[in-house]
Amino acid sequence: MKDLEFKQEGVILANGTFPTHPYPVQILKEAPYVICCDGAADKYIEQGFIPDAIIGDGDSLSEENKKRFAPIFHQMSEQFTNDQTKAVNFLHSMGKTNITIVGATGKREDHTIGNIGLLIEYMRAGLNIRSVTNYGIFIPFHNTQTLASKPGQQISIFNFGAKGLKGEGLEYPLSDFPGWWQGTLNEATGTSITIHCTGDYLVFCAY
Repeated sequence: MKDLEFKQEGVILANGTFPTHPYPVQILKEAPYVICCDGAADKYIEQGFIPDAIIGDGDSLSEENKKRFAPIFHQMSEQFTNDQTKAVNFLHSMGKTNITIVGATGKREDHTIGNIGLLIEYMRAGLNIRSVTNYGIFIPFHNTQTLASKPGQQISIFNFGAKGLKGEGLEYPLSDFPGWWQGTLNEATGTSITIHCTGDYLVFCAY
């Protein structure tokens, strides 16, 4: 059974809404290695923390912090990937595969959708990854999986081409729904849920 928590090897602070919920805040505080996406470093440093690395094109990072943290600022100006992906690739190149992303949602909705959708690509690249928001956790999965839950916990499943979708421990049945909205607003009935299928999908577990 997969638990919602794992041993962190690296945490990415994206440049969305800065975490305020106790869980992502705790993740940041206890992270063994924190990489900030561009301007997210300004807020992180303002809170009294020092990042291990800063990555991005530098368009939203203050000039003061560009100079102060020049030795750990990895400027990457190419635009074929976003800063979140640059940070993921940076950690992967270091051999870190258990990665948590915080601060990836909020602010611009197109960035939020893009950041969430990329989780499937990271999983396909061999990473054990999740995105933790102020409201819950997004986790990409492949094939049949069982994960811990709480009775009454709100669960949403987003299909990325998976076939034979069936669920156990959920209030409402699953199917091979083509629309993302069709798997939302489900609910756990016990202490675990199992999703049977072949293929890829994304699960959101609310706190």
